Amino acid sequence: MADYKNILVAVDYTEEARKVLQKAKGIAADCSARVTLLHVVETVPVVGGPESFSYVDLYVDQPDVIERALADMKALASNLGIEIHKYLVLTGVPKHEITSSAEEYGIDLIILGSHGRHGIKLILGSTAAGVLHHAKCDVLAVRV
Repeated sequence: MADYKNILVAVDYTEEARKVLQKAKGIAADCSARVTLLHVVETVPVVGGPESFSYVDLYVDQPDVIERALADMKALASNLGIEIHKYLVLTGVPKHEITSSAEEYGIDLIILGSHGRHGIKLILGSTAAGVLHHAKCDVLAVRV
């Protein structure tokens, strides 16, 4: 196994997040790595015409959404007994926020869940696939 020092774990609030964080806990323990836990509050894509495509952050004026996400992340980590070096709650497009955070924080392994979608569901977009293609570090997609 590679000698990882900084692991970024991207979670949502599904039951599968526990499985992803458990996997990260084991790897972090084996490598004595620091774990950064990230949740991305997804922005909504808006199409305004043939030459206009943007994202709207519905949560920018709702700090309680961010605070609640942070509290939920801390509870999840506590329940699983994993020590977290840093908590991040960001708004944006998950695959972009995950890969840019990995670069910003010197991450050498990203761990996230993957549903193993095929066909049209995969074409329409998968966070795990997007991260895998754009990350500059190792990526572990845990099948959930």
